[in-house]
Amino acid sequence: MWKDFKDKPNSGRNRNHNNRLRFVVAIIFLLSGSLLYKLFSLQIGQFDLYTAMASSQHQLVSQLKPDRGRIFFSEEINGEENLYPAATNKDFASLYAVPKDVADPNIMADQLYDFFDRSRLDKELASSSPEIASSTRAAARDLYFNRLNKPGDPYEPLADKISEEDLISFFSLIASSSTTPLSAADLEIKDEQIVYKADGQRLEVPGLGFDLKPYRYYPENEVGANILGFVSYSDGEGTGHYGLEEFFNDELFGKYGSLKSEKGGKSNLIIVNDREYTKPEPGSDFILTIDRNIEFVACEKLASAVKKHGADGGSVIVIKPQTGAIVAMCSVPSFNPNDYKAVKDISYYNNPAVFYQYEPGSVFKTITMSIAIDQGKISPSTTYEDKGQIMIKGWPKPIKNADFATHGPHGVVDMSAVLDNSLNTGAIFVMNQVGPAVFADYVKSYGFGERTGIELGSESPGDISNLLKDRVKEIDAATASFGQGIAVTPLQMIMPYQAIANKGIMMKPYIVKAIIRGDSGRRDETAPQQIGRIISEKTAATVSAMLVNVVEKGHSKGAAISGYYIGGKTGTAQVASSGGYSADNYVHTFIGIAPIDEPAFVMLTKIDNPKDAKYAESSAVPLWREIADFILKYYAVPKTRD
Repeated sequence: MWKDFKDKPNSGRNRNHNNRLRFVVAIIFLLSGSLLYKLFSLQIGQFDLYTAMASSQHQLVSQLKPDRGRIFFSEEINGEENLYPAATNKDFASLYAVPKDVADPNIMADQLYDFFDRSRLDKELASSSPEIASSTRAAARDLYFNRLNKPGDPYEPLADKISEEDLISFFSLIASSSTTPLSAADLEIKDEQIVYKADGQRLEVPGLGFDLKPYRYYPENEVGANILGFVSYSDGEGTGHYGLEEFFNDELFGKYGSLKSEKGGKSNLIIVNDREYTKPEPGSDFILTIDRNIEFVACEKLASAVKKHGADGGSVIVIKPQTGAIVAMCSVPSFNPNDYKAVKDISYYNNPAVFYQYEPGSVFKTITMSIAIDQGKISPSTTYEDKGQIMIKGWPKPIKNADFATHGPHGVVDMSAVLDNSLNTGAIFVMNQVGPAVFADYVKSYGFGERTGIELGSESPGDISNLLKDRVKEIDAATASFGQGIAVTPLQMIMPYQAIANKGIMMKPYIVKAIIRGDSGRRDETAPQQIGRIISEKTAATVSAMLVNVVEKGHSKGAAISGYYIGGKTGTAQVASSGGYSADNYVHTFIGIAPIDEPAFVMLTKIDNPKDAKYAESSAVPLWREIADFILKYYAVPKTRD
């Protein structure tokens, strides 16, 4: 008992001691576990993060920009392909000043203004008042002076995107003196410096410097601009906008490369050994179906015609009927992609040949005629009585022929006369022979109301919604038969004529002939693609003969070219406005096939709102003939008639 009594106090102290020991051990265990977890997290879980952070202290990674792919126009002479750059890359200079080193800001400001701004402002201010012109010139000159007159300032930008030729000319001008004249011919750019050709010594102008970097360059300026689009560097990357530059931006851009190097020493110099290098992949080159010579002539003639007629604009499309290859496509107004910011209206960037929709007018009568002939409902000799106007059920006023006011009824006429005289009542008669439903089905099969799928951005689908209803209204089918109440693009409108010229088979239009892959140099050709047979070969031949008759006897006599059978059809369409149609705004179109027996090309010419011509035969037809005459000679197409 004594022993038990004596042990009780010690037993309590031992338990307390054991509890404290366990607590300390637990703390140590927890701390150790926490430390182990932290080490695991740092060394394993966040290894990549800390490796990257450590590398950033010792490594330099540079992103290497690829060369943008080029775009070429082409031509084929005797089976040999020649390429001409339409979009390429060229070094341009950014001019800057070091104001602290400029000897006389006043003199240099005058020199900068005289070289870069004077001639441009003289043109822009030609019609301005003397006061406005004087203040504008003074402001432009003072802009340079204010940038130069900053003692101690180490850098001021002066001008951007200066060609190497202009840069050399400017430096020769500013370095010349009465005692030591200097010519641009004495200088050249070498190793990103301006040097004397004679001895290779660097020309230094205190306070002036420049940097060279590649920009997108368009050697043909405005020619083909609506096809090409342009490249903007506002994002620092160089991104394509509009046309092919946008549609194929990823392929043209290529892929970035990289260069990884080690840093070392107090001087932070790059150690060039043991570095990692990934070569940038250049963008792919694109070879177009556009023939440079035909494109140039077509665009030049179109611009001249638009100016002559005081028109709002116009378009030309030339296509090879057997393949669907676009030989030429140009529009007015256009723009210079080298100076795309100078446009008066950003709508100039759009390509009207595929973007803008319009009611085509009487060029659509050829489609209507082909439908009824293909269905066996009419032939060229089929007759009807033209009374000059016709009432359509559900429509409050008569539909008249365009010449009703001057000619009145034409009486009993055949189907050839319907096209020759472009009779609206005749087109309605033809449509009624097949009925609105069949008519609408053919219109859809011709591709109206859908994008053609050409390799250009912002293509519009057109609008034939009034022919897509379960039950097509008689008035909608009637007006569509002569090209009103529906909307098409110029490219959509030329394609049925392509099918007629190609014995009834429609081809998919395309503008890219081949792609040369930037990574491998492999050339991928574009194969012509059939959409399908729309009309029979016999129907195509019959309609072709009727189109020749239109040129020989109808409203399209101005399209005739000596030695060839030419077929075509005009269209003069009123422009829709709120509540009806404009009384003084028309769109003139002519689509022709040449020569009709062995078609070398199909061409559409379109003039928007000419001010001095009432009908297409006075505007679009003469333009078509001028371009067609050149193409026939250029292709050396043999003559087949006296």
